[in-house]
Amino acid sequence: MKKVLGFGAALVDLLVNVDDAWIANLKVPKGGMNPVNYPQLQKVLSLVGEKQTVPGGSACNTMVGVAKLGAKASFISKVGRDELGALFAEHLKKAGVENRMLSSSTATGTVLSAVTPDAERTMFTFLGASNEVTAKEMTPELFDGVGILYLEGYRAYSEECFVKAIFEARRRGVMTALDFGSFGVVNDCRPLFNKLFAGREIDIVIANEEEAKDYTGESEEAALQKIAQFAKIAVVKLGKRGALIAKDGEVTRVESGSAKAIDTTGAGDLWASGFLYGILSDWSMARAGKLGSIVSNEVVQVVGAQIPEAGWARIHEEMKNV
Repeated sequence: MKKVLGFGAALVDLLVNVDDAWIANLKVPKGGMNPVNYPQLQKVLSLVGEKQTVPGGSACNTMVGVAKLGAKASFISKVGRDELGALFAEHLKKAGVENRMLSSSTATGTVLSAVTPDAERTMFTFLGASNEVTAKEMTPELFDGVGILYLEGYRAYSEECFVKAIFEARRRGVMTALDFGSFGVVNDCRPLFNKLFAGREIDIVIANEEEAKDYTGESEEAALQKIAQFAKIAVVKLGKRGALIAKDGEVTRVESGSAKAIDTTGAGDLWASGFLYGILSDWSMARAGKLGSIVSNEVVQVVGAQIPEAGWARIHEEMKNV
């Protein structure tokens, strides 16, 4: 089985519980991603109390999930030569993800994830060193043995590097998969996405319902059908209602798990882990989507995007019947 190469931001998540009033006072959209510089991050951090520190970033979370499921995963980004950078490298090692990390004198990227009682997360993101990967550093050998290049939507802000990664993947016959990442990314990077989709450069597009509506102007299956016009596989995730998957003119509906969510951090990332594992394994869309639901069902039961070993044991048991 070939491996998945993830390209995204190397970020350390700082998780904190807040109430709705805390979000309202900062005058930011609840559930959104808010880019901040280092001083702004420090200011927001001064407004919260005890925090849980967990290495992450969307594409990294997905690669950890792929590795934990038993497939090969690799991750490229950039971290600072600091304590958080070392913590990130150790995290990849423990998870069994191939480390293709680069280093910088800039501080390691950090995200404050403010979780409200309804399990919704509002993020304040300092990209730090992860925003410094250059097109020249996206070298051909990164794609040796790779079956799928998984692109985090946030990387589209660095257009030259983003396009270079896609070019190298396409040149080697590697499938390309894009997760939009947030409605903010969709709106900010629409011209680039339009160009890539027009050229049929992205094989798999994964979006949640809000992102799909922002991009297409449609909801649910209508949005799915529009995305499927320019991708071999289109996915619209519907949260508690599961997901819709389109391939070769056929639409598959996948149900979500039954767990009560206490934190949605990483739910979409881990859904993608199961789905990509299924794609690598040549599974049907129903089977791949089902595994995505099984994995995401576990992560919403914990705070943060890291599933404990007991959770992974349950996942591997359920995989036998997928």
